[in-house]
Parts: sequence; C-alpha cells; structure tokens
Amino acid sequence: MFIKQVYQYQHDFWRYLIGVIAVVAGIIIGQIPLTIAIFLKYKGEIFGMEETEMMQGFDSNYFLFLMLLTFVGGLIALFLIVKYLHQQPIKALTTSRPKIDWSRFWFAFGLVSIFIVVTTIGDYYSNPQDYEWNFRLMPFLILCAVGIVLVPIQTSFEEYFFRGYLMQGIGVMTGNKWAPLILTSVIFGGLHFFNPEVTKLGNTIMIYYIGTGFLLGIMALMDEGIELSLGFHAANNLLTALIVTADWTAFQTESIFKDVSEPSAGWDVLIPVLVIYPIYLFIMAKKYKWTNWKEKLFGKVEPPAYPNVTEEN
Repeated sequence: MFIKQVYQYQHDFWRYLIGVIAVVAGIIIGQIPLTIAIFLKYKGEIFGMEETEMMQGFDSNYFLFLMLLTFVGGLIALFLIVKYLHQQPIKALTTSRPKIDWSRFWFAFGLVSIFIVVTTIGDYYSNPQDYEWNFRLMPFLILCAVGIVLVPIQTSFEEYFFRGYLMQGIGVMTGNKWAPLILTSVIFGGLHFFNPEVTKLGNTIMIYYIGTGFLLGIMALMDEGIELSLGFHAANNLLTALIVTADWTAFQTESIFKDVSEPSAGWDVLIPVLVIYPIYLFIMAKKYKWTNWKEKLFGKVEPPAYPNVTEEN
C-alpha cells in the first residue's frame, strides 16, 4: 500500500525525472555557503585536496553546520516537488497509515540510541587504548545545537528521497517491489563511495553502506511507511556525531570521544550487516507483527481498479 497509494496522485515518469533534477538543484543551492567558505579559506587552491584535509582548516562545528545546510536545500526542493508537481501530500510520502505514526519514529530512535551507547561504552572499557577523551563543554554544546537541529534534516532528506520518493516512483514504474528495494539500496550505498571512510578503509566498506540501504528499505516495505527508517537513521547519525569522532570520518565533530585506533574493514563491516541488522528486523517484526514477507518485499505493484484520484493538498 505504501507504494500503491502513489497511483492516486500524479506519477508520470517525466514528473519523477524533473523531481530528481530539482532535488539535485536544491542540493547544489544548499552547498553554496560551504563552497564559498572553502573558496575563501583556500583561495581556490583545493585541487588534489581530500575532504578530510578541507575539514581540518575549519572549526569542526562550523564545517558541520555548512555541510548539513546542503541537505536543507535538498529537502525543501523535494517537498515542493512532491506537493506541487506530484500533487501528493507529504503524509503519503511518509506512510500508508491514516496519519504519520511518530511513536514508530521514537521506537526506532530509542532502540538504535541504546545500542550505540551500550556498545560504545562496552568497547571503551574493553579497548581503552583505542579512545581519547575529546570532551570540551562549549564546543560540545554547540555541536548538540547544530546536530539536534540539522542532523535529522540530513537523515530525513535521505529517507524521504530514497525510501520515499524513489521507492514509490520506481515501484509504480516497474510494477513490483523488489526493483525499488534493490535500486534504492544500491544507489544509496553507492553515493557513500565518495565518503572519507572509503578512502581510509577501501571498497569493502561499501558492503556496510549498501547493506544499510537494504535494511532501511526492508523496514519501509514491511512497515508500509518510513517512520521506522526515519528514526533509525536519525539516531545512528546523531549519536555517532555526539559520542565518537575520528580523523578519517565524514563527520569530524567535537564529540565526547575520539577514536584513535587503526581501522580495518573486516568483520567490523560484516557483523552489522549479517548479525546486528537481522536482530533489528526481528525486534521490529515482533513488535509490529510483520507478516507476508514475500509479498511485501517481492510482490507486484498494480494500479487500482478505479480511476486515479488526486487528493487535495
């Protein structure tokens, strides 16, 4: 139903094509403050510089703020396109339920937050040599302000675009559910190829990114909405930014700890995808009584028998 409900609105292929172009334009507009700041800082001499090198020339909170503004532009563009070009309410981009279920968002947010806090504390006491105390009160409070406001915007943009807009658009165009699941997961993971983590750890880390895309996509299809993936993604990025940073990550922040260990892309990549993610799905499946997995993940997306009806926004 989450995908099928799009048949009620304007879902022509050309609208999705224009929509993607508009979202890219919104991202580019959102990048303007960061681009100007980098140009003024380095006087245009940025060719050959890696992203981590650029970050180190700025206050980390300031750079994070500018970087996250990019997603504000993308989210605004996406919502405008959905509302005016597709004539689709944001609720229908979010869920197939009568209204957005924020309790689902907070359940996923809390589940992931508890896991991150517990495993980080456990690893800290097991391997104290891998961490440095990085806490400074004022920079941390600024990080909290920036992170709490803008990180959920960043993660919401990615969820609304991949698990909402593209999932629904590809679903109605292909007439099935497995194609949007695979395509959105691979595209989502592939866009992380340019992250500093890939440079540091190698292409093996892409298993983690693409696997995360599949996890979030499965959540959306099984739960008939993206509330769970919104909460999961927001907690993962926000708690990571607040608790642990490293010199080689996309988010270099004024976090509580700094990871000084030498990273490697081995079991650290496979364990989340093969062990932890299935546990998350098991917990959510039990709580929300998910059934009929085959149909929800691999079934057809067929237009309704009645004519299309455009809902008033």
